[in-house]
Formats: sequence, C-alpha cells, structure tokens
Amino acid sequence: MTNPYVPLLFLAACGVGFAVVSVLGLSFVGPRRYNRAKVDAYECGIEPTPQALGGGKVPVKYYLTAMLFIIFDIESVFLYPFAVAFSKLGLFALVEMVLFILTVFVAYAYVWRRGGLEWD
Repeated sequence: MTNPYVPLLFLAACGVGFAVVSVLGLSFVGPRRYNRAKVDAYECGIEPTPQALGGGKVPVKYYLTAMLFIIFDIESVFLYPFAVAFSKLGLFALVEMVLFILTVFVAYAYVWRRGGLEWD
C-alpha cells in the first residue's frame, strides 16, 4: 500500500519541474534583442514619471479600495460552507447567516454613504 501523500508530492514535483524548465528554457530559446523601449519601465502605456527616493506618495483611495475588496471577498467566502451544508444545519444556522449577511449589508451601506465606492 502506498503513502496517500505520494500523488500530492508527485504533483508538486511536476509543478516545480515545469517552472524550472520554463525559466531555464527561456534563457536558451528566447530572443536576445534588447533596446531602450524594452528596458524602460512600463506604466499602462503612459510615460513613466520620476518618483522621489522614498517611492513617492500613493493616494490613500487605492489602499482603501484594496482593503474593501479584501473585506467583502473574505466575507463572501464564509457563505460557501453555509450553502453546502444548509440542509443539515437547521434553523439556528439560518438565523446566524441572516445576522451575518445583515452585518455585511450594514458595512456595505456605511461604505457607500461615506463615498468609499466612488472612482473619481
């Protein structure tokens, strides 16, 4: 009888092997035509702007948008186990999930009223 982790280790080895072969193979097969345009930084088709030594200031709205995405994304992940085991959990779990969704809705309404979802 084989160890149950053998297929998992085989899959991990295949993944690491593919990554190593891809990176090493690119250095042998890939083109070697370097010019100024390929070496420059790329910022969505816009000319790169010089930044201060500390990296410059980034508007806080980008961080807020990222945090909002993480919060609501993680909260939505909690809905999946409930949906899978809904028939076995009973009325108590239904009440708890309604309270959870109500909490998420209150947070969403608060962020919406405060203008956290505006993209100006």
